[in-house]
Amino acid sequence: MATPVKMQVPGDGKLSASNATVHLTPDLTKMSPEERWRYEHQKLHELHKGHEAMHMEMVLILLVTMIVAQVLLIQWRQRHVKSYQVVSLFGMWIIPLLFSIRNLFWRFVFTWLLFSCITGLIVFKSLQRPVHPATPRMVYKWFFLVHKLSYALGIVGYVVMMLTLFGINAIFRSQPHPWMDFSLLLLFYGLYYGVLGRDVAEICADRMAAHIGYYTPIGMPSRHLDPDVCAVCGNRLLVGVGQEAILEETYRLSCSHEYPLY
Repeated sequence: MATPVKMQVPGDGKLSASNATVHLTPDLTKMSPEERWRYEHQKLHELHKGHEAMHMEMVLILLVTMIVAQVLLIQWRQRHVKSYQVVSLFGMWIIPLLFSIRNLFWRFVFTWLLFSCITGLIVFKSLQRPVHPATPRMVYKWFFLVHKLSYALGIVGYVVMMLTLFGINAIFRSQPHPWMDFSLLLLFYGLYYGVLGRDVAEICADRMAAHIGYYTPIGMPSRHLDPDVCAVCGNRLLVGVGQEAILEETYRLSCSHEYPLY
């Protein structure tokens, strides 16, 4: 740690080299990682010394802004649902990519491109008219896979975080920082792609239902659904609800429509 040293040189008592304080900068290369972190932490405290009032004002401004923004977002969502969904989905899709490119987070950029390419193809298929009979099954399988992967990433990230908080990393003679970074990374990927996949899946489901003809926002539907027809793809159901099946099982929704789980 740097130690202030007083240089006593004869002088006239004015501000000169006789009253100068020289800080000896230690050699960081000779420090251990823990000593280097402590040194940088103390420098940060010295740099922000006396700024407690300013920090309190910043926290209060942040809290007020968050509360006001939350109220405005709720009102926007209640009054203009479609525009809220489009703007929020676009921002959630693009803003993290811009930050990642700026900070050179190429791992996220690669996963984002992979997810966007596959999801873009799925969305394109769901928007076609007429909807191909195999499209609903493809949409369901892809977003169900995204849901499962996101759920698994979140569970693993949470478990690793709990193990780190309980000090399990000490058994492997490892610092807690890599474990915590790994857990936060998994939690972020699971939460981000899970929420993004859920929003896109809702849009695809609405569009396919409108194009197939079983749903219209106003008036009567243009097609009638028979009891033994899938409410999603329009194909005949192979087995009834509750019957044993090998390839697929049939489920009944709250609206009394039935669909097979492939």
